[in-house]
Amino acid sequence: MSLRTSISPPTGVQDQIQDAPSRHHMWQRISPYIYVGPAVIYLIVFMIIPVVQGIQLSFTKTPLVKPDGGTGVGLENYSRLLSSPQFYNSLGATILYTAATVLFAVLVGAGAALLLNQSFKGRTIVRAVITFPWAVPTVATALIFSWIFNRSDGVLNEVVGVLGVGQQGWLVDPKFGMAAVVLTSVWKVMPLVMLVVLASLQSIPSELYEATRMDGAGALETFKAVTWPHIAPTVRVVTLLMTIWSIRRFEIIYLLTGGGPVDSTNTLVVNVYRQAFSNQELGRAAAIGALGLVLSLLVTVVYFMIERRNAVKEA
Repeated sequence: MSLRTSISPPTGVQDQIQDAPSRHHMWQRISPYIYVGPAVIYLIVFMIIPVVQGIQLSFTKTPLVKPDGGTGVGLENYSRLLSSPQFYNSLGATILYTAATVLFAVLVGAGAALLLNQSFKGRTIVRAVITFPWAVPTVATALIFSWIFNRSDGVLNEVVGVLGVGQQGWLVDPKFGMAAVVLTSVWKVMPLVMLVVLASLQSIPSELYEATRMDGAGALETFKAVTWPHIAPTVRVVTLLMTIWSIRRFEIIYLLTGGGPVDSTNTLVVNVYRQAFSNQELGRAAAIGALGLVLSLLVTVVYFMIERRNAVKEA
């Protein structure tokens, strides 16, 4: 004979047990918004609102000394910019600087990643040394290269002097100003490209390389068939980021040349600073910034068009 005892939980506990699934379901519904909420608030407060205010400012004539006392001028700032040779000079300098910096940074960074992906003694130390420029503060980088490019006692002039070339004004000669700024920028940003591409290289399965070796493929054929298809998306993304960052880069250019010599490095961002703080015209500075934003958006649109076309081809 067996005794069965049935114990029912108290009424309050039973209600809590019944409500648990509904609370869990509610948490699943609201938890994504809780996780994303801080990032959305940050974007709205520190990015979207300032951009909107900047665009509004571009339609006004606002002096620096009275930032709240601007008067509306419609499209006057934009019409004056689009008819100004200085603006087109800044646009050309921006395109030249961005194209050269991105090209050399991606080529050198990807090449360094390919080399450091090989096995050799001391590889870890070499990787650490190459990443050093990325860790150096931007202001310190500008100071280091201003000393290297110094006309009177700079290291670069000492080197070319040994080769029989006279002293050059690397930062004061319009022929060399842009090259000096690009070289400094590439030294600064190349390690990031190397790290990103290297991470992509290390994600490639080793079995694919073994299969190509068994098929008798050489180094170039292996790169075309295995390496490039795997790292191409990463290279495109890092190229987009480098392009946008180069369009908006200010510190290195301004600290090295101040936009000179003879406006040869007067990019859009440097021109914004000059208009705002030298000419004290916040409205025109905001208009230049808005046009720079349009340039960045165009680059982004081109990138997504290329990605969409590649996705269609792969499908």
